[in-house]
Amino acid sequence: MQSRTSFFNGTLLRKNLTRFWPLWGMASFVGALFPLALVMELLRNRHFELTQIDLAGAYYSVASDVVPVLSLIYAVLCAMAVWNYLYGARSVSMMHAMPIRREGLLATGFLSGMAMMLIPYGVTGGLCVLVSLVTGAFSLKALLVTVLVVLGESFFYFATATFAAFLTGNLFAMPAIYLVLHFLEVILDSLFSVLAQGFLTGVAGSYSGALEWLSPTVYLENTVWIDRVVEERLVNQDPYSSYYDYVTTEIHLRGLWIVGVYVLVGVALLGLTYLLYRRRRSESAGDVVAAPWLRPVFRVVVTLLAALPGGMALYEIFWRSFQYSPYYQALPMAVCMCVAGLIGWYAAAMLLAKSLRVFRGSWKGAVAVMVCCAAVCAAMHTDVLGVAARVPNAEDVSRIELRVAGNSYTLDAGKEDALIAQVVELHRAVVQDLDYLREKEAELYNQAILQEDAERLGETTTWLWLKYTLANGQHLMRSYELFLTRERMAQAGTYDYLLDALVNGEAMKAVRLHDGDPDYTLTGGYVSTDLGGSYDLGSREAEAIAAAVRRDAANGTWGTYEWFDSSDAHDYAINMELTFEYQEQDSSGTSYTSTDWITIRVRPEMTETVDCLLRLGLVTKADLVTRAELYPEDYGYDAVQGEGDGAVLADENTSVAVVG
Repeated sequence: MQSRTSFFNGTLLRKNLTRFWPLWGMASFVGALFPLALVMELLRNRHFELTQIDLAGAYYSVASDVVPVLSLIYAVLCAMAVWNYLYGARSVSMMHAMPIRREGLLATGFLSGMAMMLIPYGVTGGLCVLVSLVTGAFSLKALLVTVLVVLGESFFYFATATFAAFLTGNLFAMPAIYLVLHFLEVILDSLFSVLAQGFLTGVAGSYSGALEWLSPTVYLENTVWIDRVVEERLVNQDPYSSYYDYVTTEIHLRGLWIVGVYVLVGVALLGLTYLLYRRRRSESAGDVVAAPWLRPVFRVVVTLLAALPGGMALYEIFWRSFQYSPYYQALPMAVCMCVAGLIGWYAAAMLLAKSLRVFRGSWKGAVAVMVCCAAVCAAMHTDVLGVAARVPNAEDVSRIELRVAGNSYTLDAGKEDALIAQVVELHRAVVQDLDYLREKEAELYNQAILQEDAERLGETTTWLWLKYTLANGQHLMRSYELFLTRERMAQAGTYDYLLDALVNGEAMKAVRLHDGDPDYTLTGGYVSTDLGGSYDLGSREAEAIAAAVRRDAANGTWGTYEWFDSSDAHDYAINMELTFEYQEQDSSGTSYTSTDWITIRVRPEMTETVDCLLRLGLVTKADLVTRAELYPEDYGYDAVQGEGDGAVLADENTSVAVVG
């Protein structure tokens, strides 16, 4: 008989691998399909070439994008297979009666699971190496980097799955606890953001990512990225004409230190798992939470996950139609959250007790839940943390993404510092008038005022969307519906005045056309008329038109946004768009070409643009007709009065017209 001091059991390891061979066997089969598909492509297409850069890019793409998600799913399956004996009273008693210490059971089971984790990667990777050796695309550096990432992430994910397995005695609770461990930060961040949006003016109800490192899969996807060095080179394609193309000359996988940090976290979790297993009672098989000291944590988490989404859902169903404000009201929301929180509190108690009789003597916990829900609503309503009033300093901003007046702008520190300072000043003015905005929003919420009527009275609304990227890497997002009046727009210091000065300033007009920005290349566009002409623009035609628009902007005949006149009645019936290309990186650091465009409204006073369009033959004099002249009934006019250049349109409410 083996000694009970044994720390490893080879027979148990072999039994685990042979018993669960369909799991790792099927995973290996699926993984082998990808290199085999590559072999088939090489055999089918003789012109297909595989270089070291190409294969390294494929390795790194798998390591940065695929391995975290794949390991997240596969690790929990392996853990459920290896540690399934913990969830049945007979099986756990049998395993604990074996002549092997619990340390030995833990070590053997963990090695079994790691073997099942790595076998599919080994099969897939081995076939990829064979293909690369045959094609001459073998890259030792890329292979070693990818192997290290796979080993590190496999270890971390299986360690977290093992930790989750020892937190519970229920097989069905185990994957739920595992997923909550990985995504609790994302869930709570998103829920609190949505709740804050309902209470606070301007706060965007979207995931902030402030503590994203607590959600490993999301953090790995966003921080481990591919760095490509791209050069523009002339490609000779004899006997065909040559062309310029972007070619990757170097490729690196960045953010590998993050994987190392998570490996250390995995080691710490294994240490906690060992401590849990030493004190784990065999009788805990079947319990939702195996450790007694974790039961209060379980109840708090379940209550939170019930109170936040449940409270908002109950509010929308039972109270939203009775209120007179677009914002949440604190007292009804507190009541709804209390109801949902109590449901979660008692549901958790029933799961822990495995009984429905959990109400006797539970009033203290119920009162605590209601007090906490009321405190959260009060804190949101009063904004005790000053979230709505937060405006970053201009020197702390590295980039601002701005959407306003029908256009999108990107302002970078070091290039548009003056405009960034203007945006920050505008934001501060908006924050100072939050009470005024809430009053106006309530008025608009309860009164159906037509946009045309409001503009005629000198009032209108516009959306302002801001996204700050700070120097420390954090993001701040805000969105406002601004109420504008002619009177306030004439008063210096109001947000109306500052908004008009920003949008209609010469610097912003230049940004709108990407004037002087080397990162943007004007590639084309289109011009069409309502009378039937339509043309795709080449880069030279687009450059000529853009130059003409710039001259009109300098003359003051283009680029001034009319806040109180959204009608296009006096625009020519010409549709024109200019298209730009620029290089940017996604969240993983991969560079790609993106497209931006701007729609140009052509008006009679834009003489430079009109002359350029006529000179290029894109429009004729017959096309120079305004939309009101072409569609008088759509703009409230009866008919065209008179003939020739002096003709004017008669309003349907007017009985006299001036005829030239």
